[in-house]
Amino acid sequence: MKKNPLGNTILKISPIIFGGNVFGWTLNEKESFEMLDAITDLGINCIDTADVYSRWVDGNSGGESEKIIGKWMKERGNRKDIILCTKAGMDMGQGGIDISEKHIKKSIDNSLNRLQTDYVNLYYAHKDDETTPPEETLGAFKDLIAEKKVQYIGASNFSAERLRKSLEVSRVNDLPAYSVFQPEYNLIERSNFEGGIEDICEEVNLGVATYFSLASGLLTGKYTSEKDIENSSRVSYVKKHWNEKTKNIIKTVNSIAKSHKVSPAAVAISWVLHRPAVSAPIVSATKKEHLTAFKEAAILELTITEIETLNNVSA
Repeated sequence: MKKNPLGNTILKISPIIFGGNVFGWTLNEKESFEMLDAITDLGINCIDTADVYSRWVDGNSGGESEKIIGKWMKERGNRKDIILCTKAGMDMGQGGIDISEKHIKKSIDNSLNRLQTDYVNLYYAHKDDETTPPEETLGAFKDLIAEKKVQYIGASNFSAERLRKSLEVSRVNDLPAYSVFQPEYNLIERSNFEGGIEDICEEVNLGVATYFSLASGLLTGKYTSEKDIENSSRVSYVKKHWNEKTKNIIKTVNSIAKSHKVSPAAVAISWVLHRPAVSAPIVSATKKEHLTAFKEAAILELTITEIETLNNVSA
């Protein structure tokens, strides 16, 4: 796969980022290793994870995804070939969202230990903690960059107001600025990114890595009825978005996929890739045959009419 710049960084990433939330959750260690081998064979060089993955699974305490990725990189000896992204700030037992200096500095050391590396390429504030001033969070990130534990920093799930404030604080206080923003964004859920956040990202050339790019599988074509939804590993998200609008979006995606002789997932991913502000969608898979859609999406050229049709049905 062709490698593209990630925003204003020097990082060159594949057009698709693999989401590591499945490691230690819907994939065990052996299956995760097989998937990691498959995605690198495909040309995907960027992996997105977080300290909190997969804390929600019974018996897990968090960090399972990082541990698996770290063990795999160690066994394969390929750390230098991977653009590694992880996050901190979600509840890891501290009682809520926390991007304070104390928590961030503790979290990076724990993540590096699990990942069996001495640095990460991109370190995100996973969610905004409005009780912590941006000066404190960015000051902690400045120290981590100086210590070469972190190459670049990113923000996820911030409001437009708080993102802009953080960028202004960086500018006037000689603190590092966020280089990448990670929003939820797909054909079904566009409002969390379009508008204020998108405007800021384009204004200052932030890289944009979208999560839930396939709407938790809704855009893959595997859900055709309420019965299918009940068997989903993400039943709450899927149920929340299962309505007439979603059904019309799926119908349109399926029609365009048929005309190109590709999978519905490829069309949904390609639409995200065609969005001017987006650097790369984050997409997960639980079976190696799902990776065909990634390969299709990376080379699929949607027509202007098809893009407009998708824009209109999902507006």
